Amino acid sequence: MDKLTILQSKKMSPSKFEGVRPGWTIRVFQKIREGEKTRIQAFEGTVLARKHGDGITGTITVRRVTGGIGTEKVFPVHLPTIDKVEVVKKTKVRRAKMYYLRGKTSKEIRKKTKASQEPTAPSTDNTETAI
Repeated sequence: MDKLTILQSKKMSPSKFEGVRPGWTIRVFQKIREGEKTRIQAFEGTVLARKHGDGITGTITVRRVTGGIGTEKVFPVHLPTIDKVEVVKKTKVRRAKMYYLRGKTSKEIRKKTKASQEPTAPSTDNTETAI
């Protein structure tokens, strides 16, 4: 048995990216070590892709555009320096890999992704209207 299958067979800690889907906007808090000090840095962006599942080799690609410059980070799912992951916005998309967003402007991206809306409860207003 090679080392990778041995690691996968052992009980791994649950992923912090559990349930994250492409198209969602997330904020990833990562511990950064500078010298002897550690701090937490947030990276907020759109999830472009999720690869290799939830196993030891699983990754998530997050894209952020700041000042017209696009930045992408690939986070391993079981990276120990990830403190927490917040879901900022859930959107409904029709693709599993969102690589086509690399060439789009912010306005075009908003058109392509539809914000998923929570279903509203039916009104229980019992007022009758006069005819």
